[in-house]
Amino acid sequence: MKLITFAIPCYNSESYMSHCIETLLSGKEEVEIIIINDGSKDNTLKIAEYYEKKYPTIIKAVDKENGGHGSGVNKGLELATGLYYKVVDSDDWANEESLKKILNQIKEFQKEKKEVDLLIANYVYEKEGNQKVVKYKNLPENQIFTWKDIKSFKIGEYLLMHSVFYRTEFLKSTKIHLPEHTFYVDNIFVYYPLPKVKTMYYLNTDFYRYFIGREDQSVNESVMIGRIDQQLYVTNEMIRFGSPLNYKTENPKLCKYQLHYLAIMMTICTVLLKIQNTKENKQKIKKLWNDLKQYDQKLYQKMRYQSLAFFVCLPKFIAVPGYKLARKIYKFN
Repeated sequence: MKLITFAIPCYNSESYMSHCIETLLSGKEEVEIIIINDGSKDNTLKIAEYYEKKYPTIIKAVDKENGGHGSGVNKGLELATGLYYKVVDSDDWANEESLKKILNQIKEFQKEKKEVDLLIANYVYEKEGNQKVVKYKNLPENQIFTWKDIKSFKIGEYLLMHSVFYRTEFLKSTKIHLPEHTFYVDNIFVYYPLPKVKTMYYLNTDFYRYFIGREDQSVNESVMIGRIDQQLYVTNEMIRFGSPLNYKTENPKLCKYQLHYLAIMMTICTVLLKIQNTKENKQKIKKLWNDLKQYDQKLYQKMRYQSLAFFVCLPKFIAVPGYKLARKIYKFN
């Protein structure tokens, strides 16, 4: 059995996908690599097929019509046979030594007959020759734990797609299906399954290399502003999964984390709309918060007055510089 299925959604990725694939190949026969060509118009499919022919027991090349990043993640999960499922974007890559550590830990789970729903590892922002490692000092190391065992997540240390390995059988059981033709669905990928996660394990190793620097990248600020309607859509979808306050009594640590995550999403939407402070954008901010208020009054009160989102609801001359300072400190785009 393959220990990890790596899904690599690709769209016009010919110039950088090989680096990503080569780093994952260091896992040899213990990994499965599914390269999903999402209707590319360059040589992405030819490169994928080349690797499939060269490593037929490791790599699968999948060709499909364009459906966006979420569509590629869905297809990879549908085909995954590995014990764990991990998405790696085609312009990112993995650290080979870290991958060995993770594979060895999964073998330990197997040996001890332990089922761990979520394996967490560090990720590294790779930006213009600079690196910033995101670690999780709030999580117990080298032991299986539950939500009750964690400390508070700090700003900049929340879970992203880059840091999570979901147990494949568990992830499929959640019936997760990401929206197609939509950016920023990686937030849904992490957020949606968390309430059903029973067991976790944190391996303090710098596995994922998250490249930031391409002008057309989805996390580039100007691109995010241009796609703000998709950011708003994803945020609203996350809200409608159900209020984190529903877990407050039974699972307060999960409640606190989910509230923190939603506050970040509300913050990003609000401040990006304020950067281009047009009449239309002012209406979008008003609608975003009014929709939340109508959907869940208690959640609105929590988001609006008791979270970091409160800060960006202040006037533009305060909110936008504060956001830019946070971006400089935490290097998130």
